[in-house]
Amino acid sequence: MKFPSPVSVTWIAELINAKIQGNVNGLCLGINEIHKVEEGDLVFVDHPKYYKKCIDSLASFIIIDTSTECPPNKALLIVEQPFEAYQKIVEHFRPFHHQTSMIHPSATIGEGTVLAPNTFIGEDVIIGKNCTIHPNVTILSHCILGDNVVIESGTVIGSDAFYYNSKKNRPVWYKKMKSCGRVILHNQVELGAGCTIDRGVTHDTIIGEGTKLDNKVHIGHDVVVGKNCLFAAQVGIAGATVIEDGVILWGQVAVNKTLTIGANAVVMAKSGVPSSLVGGKVYFGYPAEEANTKKRELVWIKRIPEMWEMLKRINNKE
Repeated sequence: MKFPSPVSVTWIAELINAKIQGNVNGLCLGINEIHKVEEGDLVFVDHPKYYKKCIDSLASFIIIDTSTECPPNKALLIVEQPFEAYQKIVEHFRPFHHQTSMIHPSATIGEGTVLAPNTFIGEDVIIGKNCTIHPNVTILSHCILGDNVVIESGTVIGSDAFYYNSKKNRPVWYKKMKSCGRVILHNQVELGAGCTIDRGVTHDTIIGEGTKLDNKVHIGHDVVVGKNCLFAAQVGIAGATVIEDGVILWGQVAVNKTLTIGANAVVMAKSGVPSSLVGGKVYFGYPAEEANTKKRELVWIKRIPEMWEMLKRINNKE
């Protein structure tokens, strides 16, 4: 999430009651999580395992629970509970506002766009021209839709990320990280019935121009989908994954988090993708491998009983 305007690190420190170590003159441009962090961003870390990763990242400001070495151009904001400090910043810049009307007065809806009955449009939503939004669609706050977007009934855009701070030394192990990112749908995107598109935790979930989703597709937080992709029913994509242009995922494909599927790859139905795939190839199975290789493996697996009987006969003759 980018702040409305740059904010001094001293102001942030005052907001969260933090001690500053390092650059006290810096300006924070926004808050982000480690998978999406950019220069000028603020990030938090509360486990020694990830201290170095955060400090060495592009982040300029790190909310942390201890003093440690830091490059001179960066700043540490030292607090007892970095996660709670992160939550306080999100609450300040993107607070939750209870909404009673179906269409928020701050929403912008383009010329020629049709909203069917029972469509919910949240705060600061922007919808482009000539879109068709079918009944019972929910578009939650700060999401952006381009022109000529079609959304079928029952789809939810901008639901909170499935993203938790985990600590087993407290009564509630999993505490929800407040989601302050958005969902951005570019021009000519079509979403089927019953899809769920999570907003980014701090960055944006993005679906590129011309991409089409079948019914009951789930897109996790901070996922970036390229142009002209095609996802069949019940595809599920976990958080912070990158799907490049022209990718086809057939029915019930499951894609793991923080990986990349290269441009123009095709993943056949019911496959599982646990790690990144090179573009321009056809994949199948779990773990997903090139389809021709996987099919040959299945043929040989089916021949195992025959081969076993052959070996037994050879042994008996000896």
